[in-house]
Amino acid sequence: MPEISSLSFLTPGNYADDDPYSGLEATLRLFAYGEAEGYDGAWIRQRHLEHSVSSAAVFLAAAGQRTRRIEIGTGVIPIGYENPFRLAEDLTTVDVLSQGRLQAGFSTGMPHADLLAHLVHEGDWQSYELSYERIGRVLDHLRSEYLGEPGTTIQSPGAVQRPRLQPTSPGLLDRSWLGGTSPRSVRWAAEHGLNLLTGNIVQGEGPDGHADQQREQIALYRSLLPADRPGRIAVGRVIVPWDGADAATRERYRAYEASRHERTLTVHGERRVRFAEDLVGPASEIVDRLRSDVALSDVTELRLELPYEFGEEDYHQILHDARTLVAPALGWRPAAPAPEPVAG
Repeated sequence: MPEISSLSFLTPGNYADDDPYSGLEATLRLFAYGEAEGYDGAWIRQRHLEHSVSSAAVFLAAAGQRTRRIEIGTGVIPIGYENPFRLAEDLTTVDVLSQGRLQAGFSTGMPHADLLAHLVHEGDWQSYELSYERIGRVLDHLRSEYLGEPGTTIQSPGAVQRPRLQPTSPGLLDRSWLGGTSPRSVRWAAEHGLNLLTGNIVQGEGPDGHADQQREQIALYRSLLPADRPGRIAVGRVIVPWDGADAATRERYRAYEASRHERTLTVHGERRVRFAEDLVGPASEIVDRLRSDVALSDVTELRLELPYEFGEEDYHQILHDARTLVAPALGWRPAAPAPEPVAG
């Protein structure tokens, strides 16, 4: 496999039902910890009705103020719940506040639609297009093209201006991603010039093995990507080195891995879903398994997918061990420290 040039992590942002502040604050500290450790990127999941971050843009606006260098990403925003124009406004605001560090990740689908869709959308929501076309509308808005006929203006306090989405942040288009799990989604990402997030779940016709199917999807993406698009590919794996953990924590990690192992042994359902094995154990074994992972054979960006419901100390230990014992063995080098703010 080539040397890893970019190392990032994805976290769910857990919190207790009766104390969301403590969990969200711990996740903000985790972003700052990751930056101090030299990670290149920190990503937050967006989940609805769960004890995790329900608005990635709002959370990352805060995370951007706690960090100065690290990329901050949404992994991923389920587009079915979003108004494309308003989401684009939120994302460009975060990008401007973070000085161009936002990585905007999207997905199709609408989890919990039976409970939530009628609360989010007026009228017959089942007749709405809530998938790829909706992501395309967000991308169109990110271009911040002028609205109305040529010469159309609006009156705002102290100014007359041509109307378009504000604030503008044209570079965000090159930092937009699709979470791809199937040949269809990978194809759409490539044809529309999005970067590709691919993780521990894939689906579709093809090889039964997760990594073999993922490698085919990566090859498909590369074959269709326009030459003028960045085409970044980040592969996600659940990576839990335990070198710095005590005996009781190692047993807990081992139990976590065992509870999820059976699902990796077969292909599931009509969609032919496959799950990757979690990489739990000594760093040296994890390095060997990553080196033999065929999906990583031509990829330089690795993303650690942190387990749900672990504690802050667990996450710090995992990130530290991965940063010091796993990633350097794959050729990665930590980013330079962020410059201190200029006083004034």
